[in-house]
Amino acid sequence: MHLLSYLWLTINITIDPTMFTSGPFTITWHGFFTAVGILGGVTLSVFLAKRDGVPTEVAQEIALVGVPCAIVGARMFYVFEHWDIFGSNLPKIVTGITEGGITLYGGLIGGVAGGLAYALYHRWPIAITFDAAAPGMLLGQAIGRIGDLINGEHLAARSSLPWAVKYLNPNSPQFGYFLNHPDPNHPLNPLDTYSVHPTAGGYELVGDLVIIGILLFVLRRFVKVPGWIFASYMAMYAIMRFFLSYFRIDEQELWKIPVPQLVSCLMVGSAIIVAGVLMRWPGPITPEYAERVWGEEAEEGDVPRSRRRRKPDTTA
Repeated sequence: MHLLSYLWLTINITIDPTMFTSGPFTITWHGFFTAVGILGGVTLSVFLAKRDGVPTEVAQEIALVGVPCAIVGARMFYVFEHWDIFGSNLPKIVTGITEGGITLYGGLIGGVAGGLAYALYHRWPIAITFDAAAPGMLLGQAIGRIGDLINGEHLAARSSLPWAVKYLNPNSPQFGYFLNHPDPNHPLNPLDTYSVHPTAGGYELVGDLVIIGILLFVLRRFVKVPGWIFASYMAMYAIMRFFLSYFRIDEQELWKIPVPQLVSCLMVGSAIIVAGVLMRWPGPITPEYAERVWGEEAEEGDVPRSRRRRKPDTTA
């Protein structure tokens, strides 16, 4: 009975994290799905931006700037968190990027900062462009998390839940960690007694898809202020990521608090500030956006209805 229960309550993953190696470069499932996620996310964002009147070439240009900035930001944030590894091997900061080793929060910060700076420079409609970008960014994150699930890169806490996973490939970081950190109750068979929470590739993947659904089918229908969809994305993702830290065992800490939880709190605060600023200064909109959101006509570069000055009452 115990054996049958064990077999049903564990999802075994035996895939090698490495797809192939060519010279000094290693291509992993994480890197592959990250690339696919970028392609899928940019495609969705450009499609949504076009529906809201942002020219395709404008959305593509912002993406062409934002994506490299996101990759640099993701890598730099990871390097900062693991300076004890990279401090003595600086070339690995570049050569080891295809093996994994990126931090999602760093990617979000870098991508948003790069895209925002580029849009501000060209005086494009930033708020509605970022509203279109939010679902695409989440789609890219969700697809990228498939690679995390295969590789087992993010160390998770032990679990006996029906959806717990167990990594059996020797190249998986989870395999090596639990081999060297056996269960105190079963010290002689460390690899036979553990299964872990599917944090990044399971919980976060599902959470990303749920938030995408809310953004596309609820907020795009009911939110009337440009930029609030993006602010909502920031807040919802940060709240989800805050609680996911309780299932992770590999996160760096600051003041005995996991760094992602601190960043999550900052993101929620930033989202509230962004929402407040955009409520007062939403920036220009497009006729297509006005038609979709308010069902009324507007001229190119007009400001949202909430910011238009009312005509004085001359009937008295």
